Amino acid sequence: TDADADSAGAETGAEATAAKAKSKQGCNAQLVMAGDFEQANHFYPRVLNAQIHPLVSSFFQLGNERIIARYVHLRPNVNQDKLRELLAYQPKHFAWAGSDLFNVTTDQGQHQMIIIETNSCPSGQKSMPLLQDTDECGGYRSVLRSAFGDLLRSAEVDGELAVIYDKNHMEASGYAAAMAEESGEHVWLVEYHDSDQDPPVRWTDRIMEIRDAAGAWHAIRACFRYVTQRPWSRIPLYTRTRVLNPVIACLAGGRNKMMAARAYEMLNAELRPFNMSVRVPLTIYNVVRDEVPLWIDSMGGHAVIKNPYSNAGQGVWTITTKEDLQSFMALDHRYDKFIVQSLVGNASWSSTTHDGCFYHVGTIPNKKNNIFVCDVRMMIAGASDGFRPISIYARRARLPLIAKLEDDPTATSWGMLGTNLSVKLPDGSWTTESQRLVLMDRKDFNQLGIGIDDLIDAYIQTVLSVIAIDKMCQRLVDDGDKFNYDLFRALNPDDALLSELTL
Repeated sequence: TDADADSAGAETGAEATAAKAKSKQGCNAQLVMAGDFEQANHFYPRVLNAQIHPLVSSFFQLGNERIIARYVHLRPNVNQDKLRELLAYQPKHFAWAGSDLFNVTTDQGQHQMIIIETNSCPSGQKSMPLLQDTDECGGYRSVLRSAFGDLLRSAEVDGELAVIYDKNHMEASGYAAAMAEESGEHVWLVEYHDSDQDPPVRWTDRIMEIRDAAGAWHAIRACFRYVTQRPWSRIPLYTRTRVLNPVIACLAGGRNKMMAARAYEMLNAELRPFNMSVRVPLTIYNVVRDEVPLWIDSMGGHAVIKNPYSNAGQGVWTITTKEDLQSFMALDHRYDKFIVQSLVGNASWSSTTHDGCFYHVGTIPNKKNNIFVCDVRMMIAGASDGFRPISIYARRARLPLIAKLEDDPTATSWGMLGTNLSVKLPDGSWTTESQRLVLMDRKDFNQLGIGIDDLIDAYIQTVLSVIAIDKMCQRLVDDGDKFNYDLFRALNPDDALLSELTL
C-alpha cells in the first residue's frame, strides 16, 4: 500500500529489511470472489494493449494432430504413432509446467531448440497477450479448465479451494480470481513463506487448512500451488488435499535439476528406437565442489555450474575465466552437490564436448548490429485429453554477445547469457526487470528470428521433458502414494537436501 511505501521510505538499511521480513510473518488468507478478475491486476501494462503476433496465433490454433503432421514431415525418421501417444499422455503428478529453451546452432549449422530447465511453478500468464479479446482470463482459464480441472474432479475430501504462493502475486492472484470465476465458489489466496514462524497454512491428517483474518481455519479440498522456494520444507510429499503441482513433481525434476537430468536420460533411452529425445546441454550431476574444476577443464574451461534446487536465475554461475571459478570456489553453499553443464555461448567461447559445440542463434541484430541471447519460455498443461500449449514469452540478456571474450574485458559472461527477469532484493523480496521481456506480439516477436517450426520444436521438447519428470515421479511414488526414500537417496545423494524433506 501507499502507507507501507511511505513508512518504508522513512526507514534505512537494516530497519527497512527487518520491517519487510516482519511483514511476511503471520499472514492470513484473503478471500477472492467471482467477478474479482481485473486484467490490470494480472497482466503487465505492456501486455494489456499488445496484439498477438499472427504467427504465434497460428501456432496456438494448430492443434496436436497438425503439429504432429508438420513435425514428422520435417523429421521423417521420427515415429509418428509414438509422437501421437506422447502428446496424448495424461500426467499423473506433473500436469502444469514451463520449460526454458535456447535457440541454438552448431558449427555445422544444425539449428534446434534445447531444454535448459523445466519448472513446476512456471510464470508466463502476465506476459502473454490474449489469443481472444473476448476471454479476459486468457491462459489462466486454460490451465484451470485442463490440468486443475482434472485434479479438482478427483478430490476426495470436503473443503474449499485455495491458491498458495510465495512470490509472483500478480499471477497467483490471477489464478485465484480465474478459479473463482470458473468454479462459482470463493477462493482463498494465501501467502506462504518458508521463513514464516506463524504460517497461515497447517496440515491436519494431511489435509491442508488455511487461516482467515479472523483466525478461523478452513479445510481445503484442492489447491493451486505457486510456492517456489524449497516447497518440500513445508508441504508434505503425500497430501489428501489435491495439490497442483504436488511436491513430488519438484523433487523429481521440476525444481531439482539433478533429478531432471536423470529423468531425461531415462526417457531418452526409452525413446531412442523412435528417434526422439529431450535435447539438453551435456550435464554432469552429483558433483562435489572439489570436483568442479576437473569437469570444467574437461569442457575446455567454459561451463555452467548450478545449484540443483534453485530457481529464478539464482544459484547459477557461468564460468569463462579462472577468476569466475575462483569466485565460485570461495563461496559458502547450502547444498553438498552441484551439476556442471556445458556452456552455450558464442561460437568461439562455448564448451567443447563429445557431442560438439552448441552456440546461441540470438536475436536479429539491432541498429547497432548487436545480437542478444534470448530464451523462450513455453508453458504447457496436460489433462485427460493430452497436452496443450498455454503461453509463451521470451527474455533477453542484459548485454549483447561479443565474438571473443577478450574483445571487451569489462563484459561479464552472466551479463551476456543470463536471461532471467527475476531479481532477488537484499530484503528477500523479488522484483522483475520487465524491460528485457520479449512479448509474443506484433512489435516484439520479430526480434527473435524464430518461426512456427521453432515453436513446434519448443512445444515438443517441453512435452518430452514434462513426461520424463512425470515418469520419474511415478518411479519415486508407488500406487499407494508411498515415497521411495531409499531410491531417491540413491539417485540424489545430497544429505543437505534430504534433511529438508517434509515426509
